[in-house]
Amino acid sequence: MARFGPVLTAMVTPFTEAGELDLDAAQNLAKYLVANGNDGVVVAGTTGESPTISYEEQSDLIAAVREAVPDASLVAGAGSNDTRTAVKNTIAATEAGADGILAVTPYYNRPSQVGLDAHFRASAAATELPVMLYDVPGRTGRKLATETIVALSEVPNIVALKDAAADPVETARLLSLVDEEFEVYSGDDSMTLPLLSIGAVGVVGVVTHYVGQNMADMIVAYGKGMVAEAAQLNRKMMPAYSHFAYEDAPSPVPTKAMMHTLGLPVGGCRLPMGPSPSDIDARCRSVLAALDRPEA
Repeated sequence: MARFGPVLTAMVTPFTEAGELDLDAAQNLAKYLVANGNDGVVVAGTTGESPTISYEEQSDLIAAVREAVPDASLVAGAGSNDTRTAVKNTIAATEAGADGILAVTPYYNRPSQVGLDAHFRASAAATELPVMLYDVPGRTGRKLATETIVALSEVPNIVALKDAAADPVETARLLSLVDEEFEVYSGDDSMTLPLLSIGAVGVVGVVTHYVGQNMADMIVAYGKGMVAEAAQLNRKMMPAYSHFAYEDAPSPVPTKAMMHTLGLPVGGCRLPMGPSPSDIDARCRSVLAALDRPEA
C-alpha cells in the first residue's frame, strides 16, 4: 500500500545566515533526499520549524519543493492549534501543489477529543487532498485517542496516521478497528521496525535525511519476510537514532548540523531552537563514523 511511498522525510527548512528562507537550499535538499532512498518529503512540518514559518513562507516553500521534485510525494504540514489557521494553511498547501496534508494534533491548548474530532474534520473539509493525521503527544500534550482516530478514518479523505505515540500495542488495536485502506506510518524512526510488525506501511522520518536508503532497505527486507536481515539493518541505524535530539540540541538542531557535515548546508534554526552547542559538529562526525559513512 503506502500511498505516499514507504519512506518520507520530514524535511528541515533551510535558512540563510540572516535567518531568511533559503529556497535554493530547500530545492537542493529535496533532490538529495529523493536521490537517497526517499519516496517523498514532508515540508513545513514541525521538523521544518513550522511554528516559526509564516503563511507566505509556507506557500513559497511548498511551491519550490514541488518544482524541484515533481515526481516525488510531497506532503505539506498544515497544522495549527487554531482551527481557522489550520484551514487557511490547508487551503494554501493545496493551492501550492502538495499531494497530501499532514495535520498535527493541536498543541498547548489540549482540546477535548470532541474538539479534536471537529478540528480535523474542518481541516479535511478544506481540501480534496488525502490527509494524514499526526499524533505526537510528547510534543502536543494531548493524545489523539484511538476511538477518535477510528471515527475520523470514516472521513473519505482522512486516509493515514503518522504515529509518534510510541505504543505499538495501542497501534495494533487501532489497526484492528479501521478499514484496511487506512494506513499507519511510523512517526519515530526508531519505532519503524516494531510498527511494521503490526501493520504499518512506512515511516515519516527525520534521521532518514542521511540514512534514507538504509531505512528503505530495511522496509523492503521486512516486506519480503527477511526479518533477521531487517533487524540487522535496524541495528546499523542505532547511531542515527541516538543523534535525533539531545537535551542541549533538540530536533531539528542535530539534523541540520548533520546536513552541514555532509556538505548540504541548510543554515541554523530560528529561535527559540538555536543556537547549536559548540561540539555538535564533532557529534555528527562521531555518528557518521559509527555508521561507517564518509563526511563531505
